[in-house]
Amino acid sequence: MKLNIQNEASRLRAVILGTAESNGPVPSIEEAYDPKSIEHIKAGTYPKDVDMMKEMEAVAKVFKKYNVTVYRPKLIKDYNQIFSRDIAFVIEDKLIKANILPDREREYEAVHHVIEQIDEDKVVILPEECHVEGGDVMPWNNYIFIGTYSGEDYPNYITARTNMDAVIAIQELFPYKTVKAFELRKSNTNPKENALHLDCCFQPIGKDKAIIHKNGFLVESEYQWLVDFFGKDNIFEITKDEMYNMNSNVFSISEDVIISERNFTRLNTWLRENGFTVEDVPYAEIAKQEGLLRCSTMPLVRD
Repeated sequence: MKLNIQNEASRLRAVILGTAESNGPVPSIEEAYDPKSIEHIKAGTYPKDVDMMKEMEAVAKVFKKYNVTVYRPKLIKDYNQIFSRDIAFVIEDKLIKANILPDREREYEAVHHVIEQIDEDKVVILPEECHVEGGDVMPWNNYIFIGTYSGEDYPNYITARTNMDAVIAIQELFPYKTVKAFELRKSNTNPKENALHLDCCFQPIGKDKAIIHKNGFLVESEYQWLVDFFGKDNIFEITKDEMYNMNSNVFSISEDVIISERNFTRLNTWLRENGFTVEDVPYAEIAKQEGLLRCSTMPLVRD
């Protein structure tokens, strides 16, 4: 397989879509990785496999409609394999393995049947000190946008997933691109004050547009850089509640077709008014784990 990912929106040809088939029992609060999951564990509203499977099949159906080749992970019993974006990501023709939380290593092994189809020299394993997850990494033509957290208290945050070592390593891998890092707001306890990944508060769409949430960024000038880069008229600003519900975590099949959650009324209206075709799907149960459409898909080939 010849990988090709230059940006977030070119026509999709092949993708890995996670699976919710055997997610395992409801985790304990100690086992949860993010404040939103903890909130739903405490409330007794943590999502059920059967509901999440229906949601993911709705996305698979949309991919089929657009003739996208879909790969699924090999099933690991009682194991969360929904968020395929966390475990690896593609930039240009390279698949970069994410150095994720050690107890998620099996998720990477479960997509080995796909990785086997890629030239060995195109699979990159970063040095051990580089922490990175795909939700923080966004190729955008000559740029690579990366969400990070560089505070000294980084080790205290289960929600801090990408460090500056990884930013530097990615810049070294792609020296001819401009790598732009953004400090994200982190909270272990308040999901409305936590940008788990960059795609939880920002995503470029179409040719020149973006969805953004200002409070997800720790440094206002970095947020402002994005607003200036895309242009104020091309940006859809989401509220704190909309960020909490993952409105920026949609997924582009092409520059004019976007998969979005059906309850994102304000966003979906804006997208349609701006010429996008919106394929709306139910995904609110999966959102309870602080991830959505971009998190559960790993694009391999775009035009």
